[in-house]
Amino acid sequence: MIQYDYLIVGAGVTGAIFAREARLAGRTCLVIDRRDHIAGNIYTEDVEGIHVHKYGAHIFHTSMKDVWEYVNQFADFNNYVNSPVANFHGEMYNMPFNMNTFAKIWPGVCTPEDARKRIDEQIAAEGICEPTNLEEQALSLVGRDIFEKLVKGYTEKQWGRDCSDLPASIIRRLPCRFTYDNNYFNDRYQGIPMGGYTKMVEKMLDGTEVRLGVEYSDLIAEQPDIAKHVIYCGPIDAFYEYKLGTLEYRSLRFESELFDEENHQGVAVVNYTEREIPYTRIIEHKHFEFGLDDEGNPLPKTVITREYPADWKPGDEPYYPINDSKNESLYQQYRELADREGNVTFAGRLGGYKYYDMDKAVAAAFDLVRNELGVEPTIL
Repeated sequence: MIQYDYLIVGAGVTGAIFAREARLAGRTCLVIDRRDHIAGNIYTEDVEGIHVHKYGAHIFHTSMKDVWEYVNQFADFNNYVNSPVANFHGEMYNMPFNMNTFAKIWPGVCTPEDARKRIDEQIAAEGICEPTNLEEQALSLVGRDIFEKLVKGYTEKQWGRDCSDLPASIIRRLPCRFTYDNNYFNDRYQGIPMGGYTKMVEKMLDGTEVRLGVEYSDLIAEQPDIAKHVIYCGPIDAFYEYKLGTLEYRSLRFESELFDEENHQGVAVVNYTEREIPYTRIIEHKHFEFGLDDEGNPLPKTVITREYPADWKPGDEPYYPINDSKNESLYQQYRELADREGNVTFAGRLGGYKYYDMDKAVAAAFDLVRNELGVEPTIL
């Protein structure tokens, strides 16, 4: 018996936006998620008043005005500016590569002209015309010093392979900014939702029925006709029970620790770029909201999270699609099956086997709303 217009699989940002717009358009929806919480990978949980990003740090940044106006309906965003630093054997460097970075790496380099000259000299010394792997690609973009200190170890940890064994296509560019500006992003809008991402998604889902701890396959086995149409935000290969093979990902492992101190590392994000240290970065969550609780009071404790890249296997949390030729070919085979589904639409990063920045995920959800509902996303 059909009970809903839409069954939405996944309570992350894609599912929440679609559910909100479908409800406003007069459709009935049920949202399910296999986890015991909403908000997907942007879920934040409160620990001692600190909004801890359980599945890794998410900083909202965009140049799309409609996206920014949309999310601001559900949260007040602070003016956090992402300015991470990199630790290489105890030497601290500003990220992204900018004049502060260059002046630290090369004492005496003070002007953009000095920095460009030093980088160009190092690129020329490598003599690489046609890069055949990631190492050669990076050397041909930024030279030896930056590559060795800030790219090599971090990248090898992230992918679990030597840079010389990775395809050049992974790094299409390594932007160098010839200004003394530590803002990681160039986007017009940037910030963190005050109160955490979970509260933001909760407001998007307000008025929609949500069931947590529910597997799609179990629900459909019990009630195959529960909805007229399915918006499926889970892994596309899992939907087909991996019958063509398993799409591959890189995964992450998180290790969090609570400290009885006000300030542990002085910044929200520190990247560890030497390969010998197993984690890629440490997040100190309270700095995303300037060390203050929801009432604006200083927080006496702090939580840090070490982030470890990990090999992925079915059952692990998938994070980064491995978009090499083998996996892209397999995805296209699944896509052909999906295109023949009459009442299922695959969406989100897992449904589309594609990594999205948060603003691009919101924009993709807008397209989903337009295509499925025939309406524009509502900005009141």
